[in-house]
Amino acid sequence: MATFGTAVATNQNPNKSVEVAQPPSDSVSSLCFSPKANFLVATSWDNQVRCWEISRSGAAVASVPKASISHDQPVLCSTWKDDGTTVFSGGCDKQVKMWPLLSGGQPVTVAMHDAPIKEVAWIPELNLLVTGSWDKTLKYWDTRQSNPVHTQQLPDRCYALTVKHPLMVVGTADRNLIVFNLNNPQTEFKRIPSPLKYQTRCVAAFPDQQGFLVGSIEGRVGVHHLDDSQQSKNFTFKCHRDGSEIYSVNSLNFHPALNLCSLWSYILQRIFIHQLKCPFFCEDFDAPAQIHHTFATAGSDGAFNFWDKDSKQRLKAMSRCGQPIPCSTFNSDGSIFAYSVCYDWSKGAENHNPATAKTYIYLHLPQESEVKGKPRVGTSGRK
Repeated sequence: MATFGTAVATNQNPNKSVEVAQPPSDSVSSLCFSPKANFLVATSWDNQVRCWEISRSGAAVASVPKASISHDQPVLCSTWKDDGTTVFSGGCDKQVKMWPLLSGGQPVTVAMHDAPIKEVAWIPELNLLVTGSWDKTLKYWDTRQSNPVHTQQLPDRCYALTVKHPLMVVGTADRNLIVFNLNNPQTEFKRIPSPLKYQTRCVAAFPDQQGFLVGSIEGRVGVHHLDDSQQSKNFTFKCHRDGSEIYSVNSLNFHPALNLCSLWSYILQRIFIHQLKCPFFCEDFDAPAQIHHTFATAGSDGAFNFWDKDSKQRLKAMSRCGQPIPCSTFNSDGSIFAYSVCYDWSKGAENHNPATAKTYIYLHLPQESEVKGKPRVGTSGRK
């Protein structure tokens, strides 16, 4: 009989990653890199939001703590503004703080909910902040105003959220996946039952906005395309399992590297649009910024793996750490993969031992072979 597990290995750093200096005193809930520089932000259950400056010279990587702010209760989520100047953080105190980190300014409250805030994202194309809460609402905020621009009712508590304009996907309790076209953000575009049988843990929009990944507590990932004509490409696969032990998939991150084939495809599309005046493509079609289509998963087994969804292959399986990995993220150019190793509370407070539990944040430098897509092998494609 399969059981849900917790990592039991003893080596906290079997992959010889670089340890970030002065990590939080309690479990990490989110990690995010600045889109403009190697500043790493972590939120944690000790009510803190911390920032480190990460420097790299070849294979040598160093971290320097830069600043921190406090919330009144555990912090669950974070994101950067697109200009890299400001951090937003939200959590159990039911508010989002806007922290003008680079200018040294003081944080101010810019969003409020009636229950803890689980997800936050900045939408630069709309100049709005979006927040998802356990109060079963999604709210859009103009940070210059005290009230939300719009409140969107959700079918249940918000558990996960991903934005890649114009695509936004929200995962809620009861396995709901709500898709929004942010060109019309006040209306649901589509509501989809999760292709996975168990609770949604994380979602990640495809870099080309044509679909998304969804991960669940049952050690499984679903790959879902939005176009009805592409439904045959949808599939699910198992991961973060060890025999009968099944572990949660806690994090999904696409690698932000430019695929030259996709860039060439974009150029050809532009030629097609202008020469043939094809009505099926919009004139403001954006050039692809992140089109590798390879991604990382991290789970409660203490492992992170790299995958290629197009060829349906696992590119690299990393060694298991001694505790779960609750969150992870790539830096803006994909040269650094940050992940935390700590208790993820999946077994409750009764299985948490403060005397022995320690929180780590590690930096892994992905090799090209780990994140570069591979041609599809065979017909089944499952590895």
